[in-house]
Amino acid sequence: MDTDSEPYVRLTTLRRLHQSVARLNTARSLADTLQTVADGVVTGLGFELAAVNLVRQDGDLVVAAVGGSAAAEAMMAGRVGSRASWERRLGMGEAWGELRFIPYSDGWVLDEDDVPQWHTAGPAPRFPEEWHPMDRLYAPMYTSDGDLLGVISVDKPRNGRRPGAWGREALQMYAFQAAIAISNARLRSNMQRALVRLEREQQALRASEESFRQAFEYAPSGMAIAEMGGDEQGRLIKTNDALCRLLGRPASVMQRYSFSDLVHPEDVGTLLRTSAEGGRAELRLARRDGSYIWVSLRNSVVADTADGPRFLLTHVEDIEERKRHELALAHRASHDSLTGLPNSAELRTRLSARLCERPTPLPAEPVAAYDPQESTHSFVMDDFGRPAGPLDGYDYHEHLTVPETDDPADKGLAVLFCDLDGFKSINDRFGHHCGDAVLQEVARRLSAQVRDNDTVARLGGDEFVVLAVGLGRADAADLAVRLRNAIIPPIRVDGRAVRVGASFGIGWAACGMTAEEVLQSADQRMYVEKRSRAKGHRRAG
Repeated sequence: MDTDSEPYVRLTTLRRLHQSVARLNTARSLADTLQTVADGVVTGLGFELAAVNLVRQDGDLVVAAVGGSAAAEAMMAGRVGSRASWERRLGMGEAWGELRFIPYSDGWVLDEDDVPQWHTAGPAPRFPEEWHPMDRLYAPMYTSDGDLLGVISVDKPRNGRRPGAWGREALQMYAFQAAIAISNARLRSNMQRALVRLEREQQALRASEESFRQAFEYAPSGMAIAEMGGDEQGRLIKTNDALCRLLGRPASVMQRYSFSDLVHPEDVGTLLRTSAEGGRAELRLARRDGSYIWVSLRNSVVADTADGPRFLLTHVEDIEERKRHELALAHRASHDSLTGLPNSAELRTRLSARLCERPTPLPAEPVAAYDPQESTHSFVMDDFGRPAGPLDGYDYHEHLTVPETDDPADKGLAVLFCDLDGFKSINDRFGHHCGDAVLQEVARRLSAQVRDNDTVARLGGDEFVVLAVGLGRADAADLAVRLRNAIIPPIRVDGRAVRVGASFGIGWAACGMTAEEVLQSADQRMYVEKRSRAKGHRRAG
């Protein structure tokens, strides 16, 4: 696979995985959740067949959902495999992290056990990593206490190959999220039954209240009850031990707060946009030590049939580990693995975000005394109550134009295209290890010379791009000189001093241009500058 295209493939895989995980959160019942888990493997992870084997109360595992094949579903759904057979399978084969892979050469010993399975006939593999019809791959799911919740079994990768490191990590993370979704579905089912009893069984009110109390207090994830209406809207009335442990605060202290007091400042808008009834949000809450933890917050209204809504029941699930995985995957897909700089795909994304299709801006005038009830236009508000897009002919986009004069007040977004001089000779003479070290040091030096809001990206090979906003023509020329002077000093690698030079081309981003046009313009200017400089002035080796 072409290295330059790999980030795009990973971004596509990551988007499909995120879509599959998002669908887990929309399932309303346990049965819906289980089927969504199986379907998500097929639609998001590149397998043609998936089965969800769920642990029953007696310890055996039942095929609760099948995705990808109606014939396999007809044959396997509802069949039970003994716990002993499953433990035998999970105890053998190759450990791919939490996953278990049993190659066809070892799987013959399992042909006589009682685990439901589906096999298709096929030829022997033609190369070492080709998937065999008798290969078996399992993704165990565990509860927060480490007990086995179920097993996802997968078959028939669409590309015909055994999953690589990226595919294995994606399947493992999906199994982790599926376990959370199934546990949450079970918990929601229990809570809903408790709430129905509270509303409909007036004669058994005491028993219902006690059932609710136990479900609330002993829930494995955080639970809270908050005020609805009145002067103390949102104040936490009661919290369970799990939530207190999660936030590191005793219950007596928690009663002084509402979630709006604890949420991260950047997530206030997310909290406010979450509707009270059936609302769900992923945000950060403050712990006692000052740190923040990612949680999934889900609201339900507990109502009185006579008086209307009385209080808000909030379920708080710890998703810190999942967010860490998501951020790590997103960073890996958008950043260069060698230098840690934004990669070509991320550079184009950031550049495109600053450009619009109009070559000239619309009149940007303030909207005074705007009354949304009198307007016939629909619009979206940002986190601070301001229109988030064009409204009634006004343009809220920060329009980019090319500085036409040397006036310091005439500023724009400068795009500096950098190509290293003499880098190929270093690779040829000293090897790629030395070349990689040079690229890493150049990336560090470039990053040290720019401002925090500027972008330094590696386009590929020995090409770098700097996006610097708010510069005039003289400022951009000075920046190019500073960057070149920062690169020129010797770079020590394994006790050896090597030098590279740099050629810079300065382009300007303007609305009405595409990201490709902007980069091509800067690239062309760089080659003009490279040809105009005397060969003896290029420092290399």
